[in-house]
Amino acid sequence: MQSVKAERVPDYALRGGLFQSGPARRIGAVVPSVTLSAMTAPRLLLAPMEGLLDFVLRDMLTRAGAIERCVSEFIRVTDTLLPERVFHRIVPELRAGAVTPAGVPVRAQLLGSDPACLADNAARLAGLGPAGIDLNFGCPAKVVNRHGGGAALLDQPELMWRIVSAVRRAVPASMPVSAKMRLGVDDDAQALDAARAAAEGGACEIVVHARTKAQGYKPPAYWDRIAGLRQALPGLSIVANGEIWTLDDARRCQQASGCDALMLGRGIVADPGLAIAIASGGGRQLDWPAVLDLLADFWLLVGRHFEPGYRAGRLKQWLQFLRQRHPEAAEAYLRLRTVTDSRGIASGLFGVERAQALEQALGLPSELRR
Repeated sequence: MQSVKAERVPDYALRGGLFQSGPARRIGAVVPSVTLSAMTAPRLLLAPMEGLLDFVLRDMLTRAGAIERCVSEFIRVTDTLLPERVFHRIVPELRAGAVTPAGVPVRAQLLGSDPACLADNAARLAGLGPAGIDLNFGCPAKVVNRHGGGAALLDQPELMWRIVSAVRRAVPASMPVSAKMRLGVDDDAQALDAARAAAEGGACEIVVHARTKAQGYKPPAYWDRIAGLRQALPGLSIVANGEIWTLDDARRCQQASGCDALMLGRGIVADPGLAIAIASGGGRQLDWPAVLDLLADFWLLVGRHFEPGYRAGRLKQWLQFLRQRHPEAAEAYLRLRTVTDSRGIASGLFGVERAQALEQALGLPSELRR
């Protein structure tokens, strides 16, 4: 595998600038002067969520509207140059111009800790035409962190810089390179160093999940800490992420962080109409019948792309999230949680007549519709 030579660390970093060791610094809780009444609707991005937000769910959530861009589930890079089929398997939108069926661009995310290997894979991936390449510095999963990937890299801003700069040099200048990070590992003492490392390495945008690795997904999210990063790095595009479940959450996040762009994750999986509610200021919502239509399309796509035994679990996984927002989903989940065959799931959720139509649309013989 041809390697991309890593660039020398800037002298100022070695002299005690960006990566200077010493007493831990804490980002100030800067409160922007923007008021709720003065805010404009933010740009909205769809988050990467490993094991949940795959190409099928990206399709459903971007059909609902108001999402400007998606980021794929991470593509794990170790010590090999991945074949193109791996990129296509995780990001099948690459075969369709790197957009979802609704026309929303998809940026592909890489996860790893070796700058040269990530650069080589980024170069191959760039040849497939993604809407940009994103680098994962935010995954809190132990299985990822124990191998030095994801949020574990936040304690090593110099390595982050080497990764971003190597990837930036490996891909065409016209291709965006972005990063997703958290505030830190155990605290936010190195959040500014980490963000600056990504920016100095060539990232055009950084999404900041407003919690540390140690905090995981436990409320609250510390949106005000993102304002400190924005103040320190005024030329960098920073997107706020974390704990945005409602229109009110979005407004408070935007006010506290000062960001004009938000990334939605679990909140939009629970409420597929969240993006259009935010974009319209509450003027538009998705009611349960509209969500049920999305579930029917989801059921069809899962049936077309995955093994039959996978369908029930995927539907219940989404119902688990939807029940937080829709009482009808909660009732359906309780009714169907012990049902395992496809026919029982479909008829229990959509009714017998619609379930039969869905199964016929899949083109399955009656004896295989289970």
